[in-house]
Amino acid sequence: MTTKQNSGAANHTVFAVSIAVSALVVLWGAIDPAGFSTVTTQLFDHVVSDMSWFFLLAANILLVFAIYLAVSGYGRIKLGADDDKPEFGRFSWFAMMFQAGMGPALIFWGLAEPLSHYVDVPFGLAPPETDAAAGVAMEYSFFHWALHPWAIYAVAGLAVAYFTHRRSERGLLSAIFRPLLGDRVDGPIGKAIDILAVLAVVFGIAVALGQAGLQMTAGLGETFGMSTGIVVQLVVLALTTAAFMGSATTRIEHGIKWLSNISMLIAPILLIFYFVVGPTITQLNAFTEGLGNYLGDIVPMSFRLDAFDPNNGWMGSWTVFYWSWWIAWAPYVGLFMARISKGRTIREFVAATVLVPSAVSVIWIAVFGGAALHLARNGLAGDIARTVSESPAAGMFVFIQQYPLPGLLSVITLIVLWVFFVAGADAGTVVLGELSTGGKPDPKTWVRLLWGVLLAGVAAVLLVSGGLDGLQKASVLTGTPFAIILVGICFAFHKALREDRGLHAPRSAAVEPEKPEKPEEEPVPQP
Repeated sequence: MTTKQNSGAANHTVFAVSIAVSALVVLWGAIDPAGFSTVTTQLFDHVVSDMSWFFLLAANILLVFAIYLAVSGYGRIKLGADDDKPEFGRFSWFAMMFQAGMGPALIFWGLAEPLSHYVDVPFGLAPPETDAAAGVAMEYSFFHWALHPWAIYAVAGLAVAYFTHRRSERGLLSAIFRPLLGDRVDGPIGKAIDILAVLAVVFGIAVALGQAGLQMTAGLGETFGMSTGIVVQLVVLALTTAAFMGSATTRIEHGIKWLSNISMLIAPILLIFYFVVGPTITQLNAFTEGLGNYLGDIVPMSFRLDAFDPNNGWMGSWTVFYWSWWIAWAPYVGLFMARISKGRTIREFVAATVLVPSAVSVIWIAVFGGAALHLARNGLAGDIARTVSESPAAGMFVFIQQYPLPGLLSVITLIVLWVFFVAGADAGTVVLGELSTGGKPDPKTWVRLLWGVLLAGVAAVLLVSGGLDGLQKASVLTGTPFAIILVGICFAFHKALREDRGLHAPRSAAVEPEKPEKPEEEPVPQP
């Protein structure tokens, strides 16, 4: 059914070009971090000014498409052969997907974002630092971390999983376009898509590793009074690198799986503690009202641009930045989700990658954001909102100091963060190994280790030079072409589903295919 041209030359092209472009970008950021940051910021501002409408439309299209696949007959189709069984149990499967999709970011921003919106209210919908501002802050925090980002990941992951496990295609984003482009996906167009995917993953993971150094160091400084200088940042980065490189020498079911399980077992303990010890009624009220407002306003929020106030920078700093960031991360998260989802149905996949993590995100933000807003509104933690606006990581540990056993809680939080960072970086080496070896599902260990060294090197160079912010903007900029690619994936994926429904989809899947002809019986051999 498919044509699989997977020449060594093609693999070498993707690998060599990706390495060369990455090296040039990092070299620029290291030599001239100020100039690099200026250029990437100007480019991003241009994208915000001229392309915000497209990011909003693309995110909405992806959410609607994911829901459509889940509720339609296509939802019963299995990602694999009809008799394939899942490789991982539901808990481990979800834990690995959640750490790849959000992980440590939600720990910080689940608290920091509501406080930020409390001070700088979206679109001026309420006076700052008022009860009304707190309500808007919760609503928009739910909006940025619930359905839309997970739908972006889900469409990318679902398409790759279907083509890899059901159509026996290579584990590459380019392979999804075979129904539209035919064998041209094996040529320059396909290589360009895969090179762009590699760059997005390299920049994204390198930024995450650099931020691990900054955020973990900030936590150590707030908790133990340690120095937060570059030496400590590099030590944290080195320890993180050593850990994920060690994990990379094992299979997914031994390394990433157990790291993800550990983090997803400890994180709920923190959640329950802050819910029980914190302002429980305020948190319940924040959850109920915020969720109701979010679901009631999701359509206008999803399309709101402030079209006649183009100088309002809030959209570029928040919604458009988030959407472009999630889209830029889609190759990494989507490919990893696809790798671990063989044997699941489309409906099961969408539920586990959109509905369940959205619910977890909303609950997390309600507990931590609700508690933080309670402190800010009652002046119980100094000017915690301003602290968070300056450093989300430091703000998290200032928040912890307001509770019993702050030292123990800080240590547990640092452990969870570190495990999330390690598991996420390890998953990144899996994806990069797959992309750079023609879509092989289990890249050789040396390939993963090579990518691990390169990622850590990029993060270290940019930490020292101060070019991390510029690389983050460069990473986000890859979201622009990927927004177009993801919308194209919707059309290619749907075309493949329609083509396949009468060929090898199970009878219970999708639209009922035409009744197949009864196979001819084999003649009984005569003696």
